[in-house]
Amino acid sequence: MDFKRIKQILLHIILIIVAVGMLFPLFWMILLSIKEFPERYRTFAEMIFSPYTIGNYLDTLSSDIFGTYFLNSVIVATLVTAGNIVFCIMVAYVFARKDFPGKDAIFVSVLAVLIIPPHVVMIPLYRMMVNFGWINSYFSLVIPWMVTPFAIFLLRQFISTIPVDIEDAARIDGAGQWYILFRIIMPICKPILTVLGIYTFLGNWNSFLFPYLFTNDDFYRTLPVGLTFYLGKQSIDWGHLMAGAGISALPIIVIFIFFQKQIIQGLTAGALKE
Repeated sequence: MDFKRIKQILLHIILIIVAVGMLFPLFWMILLSIKEFPERYRTFAEMIFSPYTIGNYLDTLSSDIFGTYFLNSVIVATLVTAGNIVFCIMVAYVFARKDFPGKDAIFVSVLAVLIIPPHVVMIPLYRMMVNFGWINSYFSLVIPWMVTPFAIFLLRQFISTIPVDIEDAARIDGAGQWYILFRIIMPICKPILTVLGIYTFLGNWNSFLFPYLFTNDDFYRTLPVGLTFYLGKQSIDWGHLMAGAGISALPIIVIFIFFQKQIIQGLTAGALKE
């Protein structure tokens, strides 16, 4: 057996080990969610060979408050994703195509925001939401995140690779600035916009800190925040907690299954350009 073959076998073994390590938490979550009072089992064998049930899922889905949490997460993640796509591509286009005083300094300041930890702005942002009267409202969950520096940087870099001749030809035909942006540039940016949309949706779907900080009413709480109420002071309802976590993970899994091709295309877009 040659060295190249041995190298391939070792690489596959490492990848299998990594895949098992990444999938095991998902397996453990599902296993706990289909057990009644899983905390009573002392060994892994007892857990595996004990009776299974879907009662935890039925209880979770039949809960009105869980439906509210789920709907809030859908609303917030969808609005933030749409805002990032629409507003960030406008800002990115300006940075990529327009010249104005202080352009480079402003763009550097946008990039500088990327290195600021979210916890640093937690208190100032909370005070701002209080002053605006946005605590316990969708405004605090959506508006602060509708434009992000990462999205601006990502789109600006992609738009910079698009030939300017395309826009010049459209202007000769009488196209205006908004037509060029939304009918020419945006369709070309579809691969990277898909990646940005998925990234933004998943990030806001899993967001916990700021939704927890800005809401104290069940009507506005999102799913990650709602799941924390399965954690009691004396005990943890593992069965229902894992069932809720499994249901909340389902949209993420579905999105990845249906859009994995677009994700790969978006991440590799421009890799072969000279």
